[in-house]
Amino acid sequence: MKLPRRTFLHLAAGAAALPAVSRIARAQVYPSRPVRVIVPFAAGGGTDITARVIGQWLSERLGQQFVIENRPGGGTNIGTEAAAKAPADGYTLLMVGTSNTANPALYDKLNFDLIRDFAPVGGVILAPHIVVANLSVPVRTIPEFIAYAKANPGKVNMASAGNGSAGHMAGELFK
Repeated sequence: MKLPRRTFLHLAAGAAALPAVSRIARAQVYPSRPVRVIVPFAAGGGTDITARVIGQWLSERLGQQFVIENRPGGGTNIGTEAAAKAPADGYTLLMVGTSNTANPALYDKLNFDLIRDFAPVGGVILAPHIVVANLSVPVRTIPEFIAYAKANPGKVNMASAGNGSAGHMAGELFK
């Protein structure tokens, strides 16, 4: 194959310029500054503890601080709205849970749209749900519990973290 002189010179010039271009085009290292992780729940709960463990793990591996910021209230809507209003630069993350997915059905007017305003980054945790009862309740299995609840209407209560929470939704599904 014969390579004309002009083509050779163009290729040589391109090869010589390539290192300079690649330095200019190199992607910015992420994160280059601290990352804020908004937890729309009170401190000390399961989501907060999970965020702190993951934040520490990410800080150690990525060499930048991941700051956990609790913004509880409004059934997670206060913290979620704060995250939605933050710049879309990857430096504000939101811990999302069951409440966030249930809220559009529970609240008439939200100042954000979970689907439109956020991009999923990754799954963090799967948490099982269990049914427990006081030892004074004469049941040991789920079928026994269901029979007891039917035989004693109004005597069985359930607790959850609030409307739309995972426990609330599980209780509604169980009901």
